[in-house]
Amino acid sequence: MKIVRLFGIVLFIGLFVIQPMAFAQDSPKPEEIIAKSRLAFYYAADDMKAKISMELIDKDGRKRMRELTMLRKDDQDGGNQKYFIYFHQPADVKDMTFMVYKYPDKDADRWLFIPAIDLVKRIAANDKFSSFVGSDFTYEDVSGRNPTEDTHTFLRKDKLDGKDCFVVESIPKQVSEYAKRISWIDAMNFLPLKEEFYDKQNELYRQFEAWEIKEIDGIPTITKRVVKNVKSGHRTEVFFEGIKYNLGIEDDIFSERYLRRPPVQWIK
Repeated sequence: MKIVRLFGIVLFIGLFVIQPMAFAQDSPKPEEIIAKSRLAFYYAADDMKAKISMELIDKDGRKRMRELTMLRKDDQDGGNQKYFIYFHQPADVKDMTFMVYKYPDKDADRWLFIPAIDLVKRIAANDKFSSFVGSDFTYEDVSGRNPTEDTHTFLRKDKLDGKDCFVVESIPKQVSEYAKRISWIDAMNFLPLKEEFYDKQNELYRQFEAWEIKEIDGIPTITKRVVKNVKSGHRTEVFFEGIKYNLGIEDDIFSERYLRRPPVQWIK
């Protein structure tokens, strides 16, 4: 009888000790989640072209528009990558171009061509957190952040809009735009569905949301997204159209020559 009681006690304890240990072993590694998310979001296919509309909306609902074409080419998944962006309108940014060389192990190189003064401006590393042409996106948001720049912690599994998500906290290892970022990442395709950015006072000040995801050429793609400045009430809504993958974009497109004279065949 005593043996039966002892077995019952051990089993009871096991329900509270052994099961949580098993759950912990099943929990995904946060570094892997973030790395897969960056691949899904920034490295889909070998190259990409898209027409992009940006609406900059203040707290009173007043809007400003930006229309641009984005070209992207990857040397390899998670490795070196190049971006070229041409601005079609409005008049104050028309014919401006922006180029990024992204590397896996060091800060990206970024250049902005301003036609009004015929100047190619190098974007310094410490300016990567500045506003991208007046929007709520930063220069770093455009081409992405290296996952190794943050320390990642798996918080929980959750649901967002009916989708299973991994929730991960990321804390920068060095001075950054934010003190903490919390990401909701789709457990199926690893696209970021929501990101919250917190300042040094642990207050939410900026938020990213994926509004629409479509499958294009078999690739899950965020086609509508928004970034909100929670404190100012300003937000930027972005719409991707005419997305095409694996076009064979030439490497020499991503050069200072084309910053000053954009390749018509790719931006029209």
